[in-house]
Amino acid sequence: MCTVVVSIDPSAEIPLIVVGVRDEFVGRPWVPPAAHWPESGPGLIGGRDLQAGGTWLAVDPGARRVGALLNGLGVLAPEEGRRSRGDLPLLAAAGGGPVEGDLGHYDPFHLLRADPAGARLWHWDGITLERDDLPPGTHMIVNSGWERGTENERVAFFRPLFAKAGRPTELDGPWQEWRELATGAGIPSEDPRTMIVQHELPDGRTFASGSVTLLALAPGGVRYDFTADPRDPGAFREVRPE
Repeated sequence: MCTVVVSIDPSAEIPLIVVGVRDEFVGRPWVPPAAHWPESGPGLIGGRDLQAGGTWLAVDPGARRVGALLNGLGVLAPEEGRRSRGDLPLLAAAGGGPVEGDLGHYDPFHLLRADPAGARLWHWDGITLERDDLPPGTHMIVNSGWERGTENERVAFFRPLFAKAGRPTELDGPWQEWRELATGAGIPSEDPRTMIVQHELPDGRTFASGSVTLLALAPGGVRYDFTADPRDPGAFREVRPE
């Protein structure tokens, strides 16, 4: 996953809204969100990466908690013993978090754990684990980390738009404005501001945004919308616990 938006307003009826855009090689197999990991915790749902078995984003609807992972920058783990980072969102959604002494087999990452009470972000660069508690406001996380400035063109363009977006007061409220922004607001892939990417690589592979998640977490429940058509705001479907 290459872009996560976190909107925190403790005084709102819906204190936490999360948008996640997953970027990956197009040929990497996956399946849509469902309860794919009963062994990791009852009720955890998310899209499953079939190559490694984990996920990029997981939700525990009962606990009103989400875990999401982005690739980070830094020192790669040794080839021998390298582990998939896809288990980390499951750990976060279940209420846990990474422990520095256990991370030597993981490539760099940024890991979000959030619920209506707040959000925490861990950064692992292959050497050091750091932690931030996100304050109220609108935040964007990309591969370089939690971007608080305006150097990143994507963040500089989209963060003010998400910050100004109307916040529904009910989980089944009007989400169209958020869906429009989450699917890229019509910005083309070649624009440096784009949130929905597509890159044709010299070896013939395509790296692109493959799905978008829109989450609303409130004390009374969770709304989990998902689409595998990342440029169509009308293609979202609601994911419900089984």
